[in-house]
Amino acid sequence: MSGNLFIVSAPSGAGKTTLVRGLLQEDPLVHLSISYTTRAPRQGEMDGREYHFVDTATFGLMKERGDFLEWAEVHGNFYGTSRVWIEDQIAQGRDILLEIDWQGAHQVRKAFPSAIGIFILPPSLAELESRLTGRGTDRPEVIARRLGAAQEEMSHVDEFEYAIINKELREALADLCAVVRAARLPTPSQRVRHSSVFADLTAGQA
Repeated sequence: MSGNLFIVSAPSGAGKTTLVRGLLQEDPLVHLSISYTTRAPRQGEMDGREYHFVDTATFGLMKERGDFLEWAEVHGNFYGTSRVWIEDQIAQGRDILLEIDWQGAHQVRKAFPSAIGIFILPPSLAELESRLTGRGTDRPEVIARRLGAAQEEMSHVDEFEYAIINKELREALADLCAVVRAARLPTPSQRVRHSSVFADLTAGQA
């Protein structure tokens, strides 16, 4: 039985990280893929938890070896997902979640056409700007650049199967959990996952 591969994308400031963290707490059957990145750790981040932090040279060597399922450059930093780990986890029937941008999602679908795409949207551009400003970590010119990038990213929302508007966090988290749980319920998947139940309930039926 193969597990599900979920791709969650969003522009910076839409609340993706908070929603993914909430999903992982609500649903222990979902496992987060830890990406590699060349960006510096932010305050409170730990290597191997939020990301595997590597230098540009190391990232380049990994890319040349074909270690990455997908990789992309975002805001001057590189991000990549381990191909071997993802393939192994999916083959074992585990549900895996990727936090990547739309470009990475496009690359992943080439290897996993059945991947389930979920795009997180802010309720408005004004609210997105407010959230980015409220972080207090970026200069005005950086925020302006991120807003421009966000509009480009959001233009790709139709490439994803699901769109969740993060206006109220609790409601958005409920929507995200609902998508993940529903993905496990197709009859063929349930027959494999609960074979003894189906065998008992359909015994003797043509």
